[in-house]
Amino acid sequence: MEGKLSEASKRAVPSPIQQLSHLAQRVGAVNLAEGFPDFPASAHVKAAAAAAIAADLNQYRHVQGVCDVLAATMKRDHGLDVDPLTDFAICCGQSEAFAAAVFAVIDPGDEVLLFDPAYETYQTCIELARGVPVYVPLDPPSWTLDADKFLKSFTSRTKAVILNSPHNPTGKVFSKEELLIISQACQQMDCFAITDEVYEYITYDENKHISLASLPGMQERTIITSSLSKTYSVTGWRIGWACAAANIAAAIRNIHVKLTDSAPAPFQEAALIALTSTPDYYESLKIDYAERRDFILQLLKNYGFYISFKPQGSVFVFAELPKSWQISDIDFVTNLINNAGVAAVPGRGFFHTDADDQSYHHHYVRFAFCKSDETLKAAAQKMMKPVKSNGKVSHDT
Repeated sequence: MEGKLSEASKRAVPSPIQQLSHLAQRVGAVNLAEGFPDFPASAHVKAAAAAAIAADLNQYRHVQGVCDVLAATMKRDHGLDVDPLTDFAICCGQSEAFAAAVFAVIDPGDEVLLFDPAYETYQTCIELARGVPVYVPLDPPSWTLDADKFLKSFTSRTKAVILNSPHNPTGKVFSKEELLIISQACQQMDCFAITDEVYEYITYDENKHISLASLPGMQERTIITSSLSKTYSVTGWRIGWACAAANIAAAIRNIHVKLTDSAPAPFQEAALIALTSTPDYYESLKIDYAERRDFILQLLKNYGFYISFKPQGSVFVFAELPKSWQISDIDFVTNLINNAGVAAVPGRGFFHTDADDQSYHHHYVRFAFCKSDETLKAAAQKMMKPVKSNGKVSHDT
């Protein structure tokens, strides 16, 4: 019966990233590959979930209070006036919120613009909706938006633009100037914008997250998706949301109900506690992650990387392999797992465009630093062992 499987299922095959993750698990490598924290979530947030379970809040449930708090947050952080009764869909994580948003607005043949490199799930959702992903390459090393390339990517079939900022895998935070280019194009071409803002509270130095929906003329055509996962270190709870104009949010909610019915009830209750965290929580979050970022940047420099772009946000470093190493991203990561016992992600899985010079697609490696101090120190010890033993770094043994 394998021959009767859908074309969509045949395209959704394991990536080299997944295969290398299996290798890392087999050898017990330190995990700097996957973007989930290995340190505890806040005790008061976990206690709220436990209390909800103990109170038997375990059935299908919509917790309106989550929408109420989110509406207040949208006003506070972005100046957006949204109706908590009509403008939200609470979903099973940002992933489902994003998928439901795509299914709500994309018809077969519609084109969707994405910035390359990109998180791979976006393309799968678009293809499941029978849409056509169209990639616009960001220019390394700082991953800047080329306005001319972007504007030339629009056609009469363009239905939506996908924006992830802060950005996975590069750590880029799109600037106000870049967001204005995107917003003006969306309005001129009368298309939707779907944003992934899961790293909105994880920015560094002077960089500040600006929601595309907050720019003039964009709220009515923007679908914001985000979640508890990254900000509150609860990636397994699967509480996310979409925020959009009432008629768009209603379409997303209808699809969400058909897909999963409701998000996990006790974790919705705990979300009320997490989302009302005091300002010092978010300040500590930035400080802690900035220290982790700086630790891993120094580690990679000591290992021999030249860091051409310092992450402005998110929990990833997208490091370029020096040309003198003469090794591909997959070979480097395979060797790192087998020889040092540290796992990272080869960068090629994030690239999709046919650039004039595609060689750089195979020369980036993503490292996640959303890890405990113990994990980061263990990775450093393992990676630097070759340096201590023979005075130089070995990259291809």
